[in-house]
Amino acid sequence: MQQTTQPAPAPQTAKPAPPKPPLEFQEGEIAQMDEAALIRILTDASSPEFQKAKACQRVGELGAKEAVPALAALLSNEQLSTYARYGLEPMADPSADEALRAALTKLKGNLLIGVINSIGKRRDAEASPALAKMIYGADAGVARAAASALGHIGGVSSMKLLQAALTKTEGMTRMAVADAALVCAERLLVEGNREQALALYASLSTAGMPKPARLAAMSGIIREETSMSRPR
Repeated sequence: MQQTTQPAPAPQTAKPAPPKPPLEFQEGEIAQMDEAALIRILTDASSPEFQKAKACQRVGELGAKEAVPALAALLSNEQLSTYARYGLEPMADPSADEALRAALTKLKGNLLIGVINSIGKRRDAEASPALAKMIYGADAGVARAAASALGHIGGVSSMKLLQAALTKTEGMTRMAVADAALVCAERLLVEGNREQALALYASLSTAGMPKPARLAAMSGIIREETSMSRPR
């Protein structure tokens, strides 16, 4: 019986290496730059947006307070504002808080909401009065963001501002204020301000408060009053 021979497999060609991105989209070099070089990218009008975005993130990682003015200037940039906030949020220097507070009077809409969110993350108590005023503004999104930021900032001052807002707001804004007050109450408990937290829960548990917040506040009161660790 004649044996048939199988054709030899065709040699496999090596896969071509993936193309490298253009230089302006390569971030490795930016990750190795010092503060001065990063600031030059941020302040150079001809720098590509990708490089500026990566430079924003990198100066935040480095905690480069010298970059705060450059980052502040980008808060009004539709494409780079988020990255500028990423750079400011982790910085320990008070100048970052000052830059974010200054932007409150200069921005509108989503850019303003973003700055408010960053202030809440940083828990900047000095911004509380300005945030409280924004709760009563015409922009509902800004109002809700301001309430949320106050809740995250916490403390007795935020508690009083949120309690006042509970009696002066309505609809979705009031629901946001109530949610923020719950967050504030939890922060008060963590910080050892039990009496103030219970007072805030009591405000939230009254008739007329949004039902989800009222039930959550009642649950908080029951939890604290039945806790074995409560003050005797």
